[in-house]
Amino acid sequence: MSILITNGTELRNAVNRLVQNTPATDVHTHLYPASFSELMLYGIDELLTYHYLVAETFRHSSLSYDEFWGLEKHHQADHIWSTLFLEHTPISEATRGVLTTINKLGLVSDEPKLSQYRDWYDQIQPQELVDLVFDLAKVKDVVMTNDPFDQDERDKWNSKANVRSSLDNRFHSALRLDPLLNDWETTAKKLNQWGYRVDAQLGETDDESLGEITRFLWEWIQKIDPLYLAASLPSDFKYPNSDIRTILIQKCILPICAKAKLPLSIMVGVKRGVNPSLRLAGDMLASADVTSIENLCRDFPNQKFLVTFLSREDQHHLSVLARKFKNLMIFGCWWFLNTPSLIKETTQMRFELLGTSFVPQHSDARILEQLIYKWSHSRAVIADVLVDQYQGVLDTGWKITHDEVERDVNDLLSDNFWRFIKK
Repeated sequence: MSILITNGTELRNAVNRLVQNTPATDVHTHLYPASFSELMLYGIDELLTYHYLVAETFRHSSLSYDEFWGLEKHHQADHIWSTLFLEHTPISEATRGVLTTINKLGLVSDEPKLSQYRDWYDQIQPQELVDLVFDLAKVKDVVMTNDPFDQDERDKWNSKANVRSSLDNRFHSALRLDPLLNDWETTAKKLNQWGYRVDAQLGETDDESLGEITRFLWEWIQKIDPLYLAASLPSDFKYPNSDIRTILIQKCILPICAKAKLPLSIMVGVKRGVNPSLRLAGDMLASADVTSIENLCRDFPNQKFLVTFLSREDQHHLSVLARKFKNLMIFGCWWFLNTPSLIKETTQMRFELLGTSFVPQHSDARILEQLIYKWSHSRAVIADVLVDQYQGVLDTGWKITHDEVERDVNDLLSDNFWRFIKK
């Protein structure tokens, strides 16, 4: 018989233990396994030159953009370390994340030095590091972002007859469609170069082009066996609309999702290149049209949609929408929402509106070791919010058991996702 939780201390202890130690499925990352060699990003220099820290550095640095980008990566890392960690206290979420990572890896010392961290990384093999990071982060599975329009990644998938057979089985693929939906003119040229006869002036009655696009998608689904198809869309995304993006969604993407029985993941709210001089760090956000997701969920009731929005202002609308459509699963606190104060606010609102029927977090990690801090920081916030929600239940006189908390935490950190996609 399951043990009842009888007081606040027992509740907090049980929730903290389970949230901290239950293995998670990270449903959206930009990570690669060790077998993808140079595409797998790791190490202290990669952590320090992550675009969040680059943008923050320019808040303080006297270097011009051109001077900074002219530096070798390890010199960029030196400059960021000096600027953000030595000349200023590292209290931002991005800098604290580096400190958490260093701490969890056991690299803390009285006099922290980059040379010490670099020496440690020189002694560890990539696969060994993958195993260590997954263990420290308590992550059992990650979903990659696999872009068939990126030449380096195409080369990896095309280098062997069956790349999937050599994949670390903790890494799962997702077919990313951003270039197709956001830059059709450039993408059309690439498809033609690769032997797919498509017209840059795509129309909804252009059966040849639509058939060729569908053929391309189906071939890549067969090649990489994705868990879902995915796209990051701009803040001005509208559906339906009189544009090529709507044609592609209606005529190619949703039919191929139905054929392959795959969800479509949609991430909305990006404004690209607000400051081009910052390169990857120069992207911004804006509030977007949640009604477009409403239209998709209503018009395609048998299609499953995994959805997240970038702007804080859109979270309430999205959460209420998820109450109306069982084919909508909202997930994570994406990008600029992935800070403790906003994770807390967003997660509490979702609990209050949706119970436990959502996926509270994903890392969006680009560098392997980011799994450590992003999950560590998120778990602490999720546990605190969950304790408050359970306490409200206990206050009504309703009984809660340890087994019920364990079930809920497993649902939130992994099982909700796998049940939704039915894999």
